[in-house]
Amino acid sequence: MKNLILTTAAVALTSTMALADAHSVVRMGTEGAYAPWNFINDAGEVDGFERELGDELCARAEMTCEWVTNEWDSIIPNLTSGNYDTIIAGMSITAEREELIDFTQAYTPADPSSYLALDADLDVEGAIIAAQTGTIQASFIADQGWTVVEFATPEETLAAVRNGEADAVLADKSFLNGALEGQSDLVMLAREEAIGGGVGMGVRQSDTELRDAFDAAIQSMKDDGSLNTLIEKWEVASTF
Repeated sequence: MKNLILTTAAVALTSTMALADAHSVVRMGTEGAYAPWNFINDAGEVDGFERELGDELCARAEMTCEWVTNEWDSIIPNLTSGNYDTIIAGMSITAEREELIDFTQAYTPADPSSYLALDADLDVEGAIIAAQTGTIQASFIADQGWTVVEFATPEETLAAVRNGEADAVLADKSFLNGALEGQSDLVMLAREEAIGGGVGMGVRQSDTELRDAFDAAIQSMKDDGSLNTLIEKWEVASTF
């Protein structure tokens, strides 16, 4: 059965390679500010889980990746206007976003959302919560009827807690785990939120061939186990 699955995935991947010829060079749009998903390393290059994943997906689809960074709050408009060809930036697949762009299948399951605060006993339901603008966390807080303050970058949400503008920040647990390293002022609350339905690559709705090519590449990594290996290496989410 496993051989049949691998053969089927290989056929699907091969069939989409021809469709991807028009995209032999693919501009991969990311934020570059959300470690360990994506960040800028000391050499000034895009790094992280999604850099490694994106390069492997391009290799499997016989494309060449070119990496482009863009601020999060305009990352979808700049995809639809043609400034790059994909979004690979820890973006959860949501119905609201699917009204604007298409997504591949998820390349990670949903990462739990957690809170960092100065007080381990904080009641988040009566608190001021910081979140990055345009994220599923910001929408979640608003939907609960709680008080949310939004910031353009992940680092600004952390700074808001430290300087008293907010009582806690809600973000992906994998990002907040990294933010805790080497500091002692913030604490992770026990409460977690299950938000979103997995993380996928965003493409323009007209780019069905490109979407299908990356879909097949993602499936091939799931089938041979290499995607789970990469998820475990970077500790971004649970495995499939």
